[in-house]
Amino acid sequence: MFEKVLIANRGEIALRIQRACREMGIKTVVVFSEADREAKYVKLADEAVCIGPAPSAQSYLNMPAIISAAEVTDAQAIHPGYGFLSENADFAERVEKSGFAFIGPTAESIRLMGDKVSAKQAMIRSGVPCVPGSEGALPDNPKEIIAIAKKIGYPVIIKAAGGGGGRGMRVVHTEAHLINAVNMTREEAGRAFGNPEVYMEKFLENPRHVEIQVLADTFKNAVYLGERDCSMQRRHQKVIEEAPAPGIDRRLIAKIGERCAEACRKIGYRGAGTFEFLYEDGEFYFIEMNTRVQVEHPVTEMITGIDIVQQQIRIAAGEKLPFKQKDIEFRGHAIECRINAEDPVKFIPSPGRIQSWHVPGGPGVRVDSHAYAGYLVPPTYDSMIGKLITYGTTREQAMRRMRIALSEMVVDGIQTNIPLHRELMIDPKFAQGGTSIHYLEHRLEEQAASRGDSRKAK
Repeated sequence: MFEKVLIANRGEIALRIQRACREMGIKTVVVFSEADREAKYVKLADEAVCIGPAPSAQSYLNMPAIISAAEVTDAQAIHPGYGFLSENADFAERVEKSGFAFIGPTAESIRLMGDKVSAKQAMIRSGVPCVPGSEGALPDNPKEIIAIAKKIGYPVIIKAAGGGGGRGMRVVHTEAHLINAVNMTREEAGRAFGNPEVYMEKFLENPRHVEIQVLADTFKNAVYLGERDCSMQRRHQKVIEEAPAPGIDRRLIAKIGERCAEACRKIGYRGAGTFEFLYEDGEFYFIEMNTRVQVEHPVTEMITGIDIVQQQIRIAAGEKLPFKQKDIEFRGHAIECRINAEDPVKFIPSPGRIQSWHVPGGPGVRVDSHAYAGYLVPPTYDSMIGKLITYGTTREQAMRRMRIALSEMVVDGIQTNIPLHRELMIDPKFAQGGTSIHYLEHRLEEQAASRGDSRKAK
């Protein structure tokens, strides 16, 4: 086992990794930008190294600075967390070539699954169901593109091969708009991802977003840790996640989960990973794989009792998975609310100093956050300042506990999206379970329209 791990990230995930390491008796090195000098995990680290000014490009995305920090502190491994360089194959390669263990998959796996076209082809070969679409990147010939769309059937969605996070995609409902949409997406993809290739898929009208968590070691052992429903989204960004997904037959989950585990064995995957699917009318359709730990991993930890971050570290150290699929038990229900520093109505980021910070407690309540009273939320990074997770023996109990926890949570000095979460926890459709990925967007649009009408009335 490693004696010292460098954490190449910030925010709540840096603290989460640090806690996992401390429990395992591993020393931690934290790298930080000048904007994060006062962060909790920086103060708690065995060693901390400033790697640059606030802008990510000069700090958390600065590969030479991170690797140098590992060298000068004699770290043996680097954990990239999520975001930043976590799915950067070049970084994984440079870490390994510099003599450190990369706590994640191989660079080859990251490249394979990072390109949506090659990922889809690998999944088809592994028997994982995919959304009907083009077999690879779209050709240049407009007539061929039109023919592909006709075969799939409208509406279709054009996606960037190197895209992610909801960027680089366009929905097309008619042939008249097809070629223009393809050209615009290609141009956008080239600018944003350095890869102008795009592909086409059938656009599902009202799907849910359901993902399968996997763990795989270097000995071709792989397991799935159940599923998460992440359908409550705004602009393709997840707001609430839960496990298990309400209303899906457990036999179907077992079937798709085993296919994901088998895909890991076939491609030689190692570490933690997530297969993301659209789910509609009883069918799963693969969309992408995240080759890192997910923001929403705590809900899976709550229902399985498995520490996913510690398993990542153990796998990177060359250990075998300590359990087989038959050993994994799924108990109860967990819900996670992402707490963001933003206006709960307009969703404008709200950086600044937190004046008071009171987090809830009680049975089945977990808070993952690096924030505290007096903490200055920087304007430079993602607005998420924490995650509130509740667990119950039933979904209803988990929801009741979440309502209570949200009513107790106090954050003053900045705005947060806690009021939105309080509303959603009493929303009849959410309480029923199984809303589509479009539900929250439509709800917010209706609320905005009604506010506009009330202003006109005045």
